[in-house]
Amino acid sequence: MVDLYIMRHGQSTANRDNIFTGWSDVALTTQGVDQAKVAGQKLAAANVHFTQVHTSYLRRAIQTANIVLEELNQLYLPLHKSWRLNERHYGALRGMNKDEAKAEFGAWQVHQWRRSYVAVPPLLPTTEAKRQYPLGLEPRGESLAMASARLLPYWQDVIAPELRQGHNQLIVAHGSTLRALIKYLEQIDDADIMQVEVDNGSPIHYQLDDQLKILKKEFV
Repeated sequence: MVDLYIMRHGQSTANRDNIFTGWSDVALTTQGVDQAKVAGQKLAAANVHFTQVHTSYLRRAIQTANIVLEELNQLYLPLHKSWRLNERHYGALRGMNKDEAKAEFGAWQVHQWRRSYVAVPPLLPTTEAKRQYPLGLEPRGESLAMASARLLPYWQDVIAPELRQGHNQLIVAHGSTLRALIKYLEQIDDADIMQVEVDNGSPIHYQLDDQLKILKKEFV
């Protein structure tokens, strides 16, 4: 048996302000810092020890991971960062207030863009190369299915082999990419994933067998 813990970052400034964020790099709020500290304290109380930690390129997730590790007294652990764990890219919705988006596009359409597995948000006309994202790497927008397609190779090539060796893993990422991973792990169908929510700063524990089948799931 091996333990996998996944958690969404603490509240970000965009969460607080009800803004579509995606790959925009925003910080944690004071509440988000506190959520990360509490999550770390809960994991410490569970006496869990990790071999590796995985997070995205986005500061809200990186900050959360570091706070959790400090609470665990495990800051010495390798912290692996990958763009593949980034939040789903919301395309032209990025930076828009969600209530304003509902007023412009309609509540049903915005709900589909946010919760559907296949709906693609309005695309950006183009994206620019950044130091961490060579030109062509950052998408112009993504459905959850598209985010899953770039997430799963990291799971299969990096995280799963460690779990098969009995090495406990922690993933600190984002609401949509964790929904995509949950869909894969729990074999949730495309329609039912619309009902799955991942709360800020709330770890989920999966106990897995040597074939990475779920033996137990619990919310920490």
